[in-house]
Amino acid sequence: MKLRIYIWIVLMVAVMMVRCKTPPDSPALTVTPSQMGTASRALENIDSLMWKEPDSTLAVMMEFAASPKADSLNVFEKHYCQLLVSELLYKNDYGQSNRTELLQTVHYFDSLMQVPELVEGPSRYVNVFLSARAHYMNGVGYYERDSVVAACGEYLKALEIVETHFPNVETRRATSLQPNHLPRFMALTYGRLGELFDNQFMQNAIYCYKKALVFNIIEPTSPTGMVNLLSSLGREYHFFSQMDSAEYYNNEAWKYVSDTNHLTYRNLFSQQALLNYYLGKGVEPAVNDLRYMVAKSQNEDEKLTRFATIGHIYYEAQNYDSALFYLIQVFENKDDASLKWDAAEKLRSIYQSRGDTLKVTQYAIFQAENAVSEVESNYQVSQLNELFQQHLQWEQERAEAERQQAARLRRNRMIVVVSVLVAVAALLAWLLHRRKMKQQRDEASQQMEAEREAHRLEKASMSGRLKRSNQELRELKDQMRQQVGNGAPKQEAQAESFNDEPICRLIMERVHEGQFKAQMDCKLYQDYALGKEQVMALREAADRHFNQFTVRLAKAYPNLTKGDLDYCCLYLLGLSDADVSALMQRAYNTVSERSRKLKGVFGSEEPLSATLRNFAQFE
Repeated sequence: MKLRIYIWIVLMVAVMMVRCKTPPDSPALTVTPSQMGTASRALENIDSLMWKEPDSTLAVMMEFAASPKADSLNVFEKHYCQLLVSELLYKNDYGQSNRTELLQTVHYFDSLMQVPELVEGPSRYVNVFLSARAHYMNGVGYYERDSVVAACGEYLKALEIVETHFPNVETRRATSLQPNHLPRFMALTYGRLGELFDNQFMQNAIYCYKKALVFNIIEPTSPTGMVNLLSSLGREYHFFSQMDSAEYYNNEAWKYVSDTNHLTYRNLFSQQALLNYYLGKGVEPAVNDLRYMVAKSQNEDEKLTRFATIGHIYYEAQNYDSALFYLIQVFENKDDASLKWDAAEKLRSIYQSRGDTLKVTQYAIFQAENAVSEVESNYQVSQLNELFQQHLQWEQERAEAERQQAARLRRNRMIVVVSVLVAVAALLAWLLHRRKMKQQRDEASQQMEAEREAHRLEKASMSGRLKRSNQELRELKDQMRQQVGNGAPKQEAQAESFNDEPICRLIMERVHEGQFKAQMDCKLYQDYALGKEQVMALREAADRHFNQFTVRLAKAYPNLTKGDLDYCCLYLLGLSDADVSALMQRAYNTVSERSRKLKGVFGSEEPLSATLRNFAQFE
């Protein structure tokens, strides 16, 4: 039945390829997206539906290919159609049967990207996104043909296209005209890169999975997207023997599990069982959990995958009889080359320890016949790593360019603000000067009038009335002299405090800006980390304001290490464990454990900030 369906799919794709095929001599840019007709709108509807229901969309595409609209496709629409065909085949687990046409499509959309009005005008979103998708599907085609390095290059090219034209894609939100597919596409691409590096046992997979996680939070790729990414990170950290991080991401993955009758749940459950064994929780509890998953397996292939994990645990525990039972079944029945190879390696080791040379030779021959040249493998890993490092360098240069542009914008904005403030200040100074000159003229006029009045009164009479007038005149002069006095108020010096120290203000600004979360990996906050000089400056500030705070603390509690004293200075600022984790670049669990240790040393259950403040103020 499945074969008949596949044949039907291939035949229908062949029909679409014939009807959508672009003539070899067609000019690259005969039609722009602004000239789209009803055929393009039909393709857009298929595209929109594909992101929600890829299974049913394939049938819709078949119906479109058989309709009269397919006969009227222009150059742009034909390439758009080929891209959708390749995506639908991929999303429905079929091989890329329109490979030649897709390569032409990649070239066509690359040519669109060379026309400024097409990547900067109203059709910017469409053209950029289609070009990135074309490179992504080209990478899928390379990967299907085992060209891993070429596939990696195409995935990275797709990322760079989007990030070049949409530098803030991680903050992009959907509109009624442009759905929020860009973050989802980025999550899928980074996830695909993570799988590629994962299969090559490269630590670059961790970086890619974390980037995919950021975008998946904005726009989930699927109901199980978060579980898959978090569990993949847990598996990677487990592989590289970072058990604390592995346990953290496994625990995070469990928070997103909503369906226990799903392969994602069963994979995570089995992964947790294996991790529990390595965390020292015993062989049998882990094996019992895996046997439970064996009973829940939906097919033979899944069952053998669980057998491989059980066999691995028994092998590590040197329970070789039990390991043989499971590993032999995996070797004889499993199609997955990696698991089959791993089973053969363990079986060969077991029989070698037992002196069974016949069995050793059997599995050694299998490994020799299926071995990939170590030189070839190392060369491939080297090429992949070089490509990825070039991409990271490109990201750093782009980020630096963006920072410089932002700095220029801030500088220009500051120049404008300062210019306005200077102009306003000049205007105010001019107005104040005019007012002062007017006051001086008025005062001079009043003084002259007073003098004239005094002269007239002297000529008038020598009566007591004249004397009183003279007294009033003197009082008036005294008032005038007081009015033109220059007395200036004294400025009061501002007293400094510990929190006003530059290093303290710097730390609090980073805490306010970072809004650090306990559940996030501290590596995400590397830009906020404190250097050794900054930590030393904080200690000096604490000693200066609190009478040799760290010296008194070390003397009062000899068990405190130098690192403990640094943490005490941070808690003296009132920081939380999450803040300290980000600033000191230590795992949150490690910081939390240290804070519990410090409370034990101080013999207090109060918050460390309160305990240390009381100690600091007690001299």
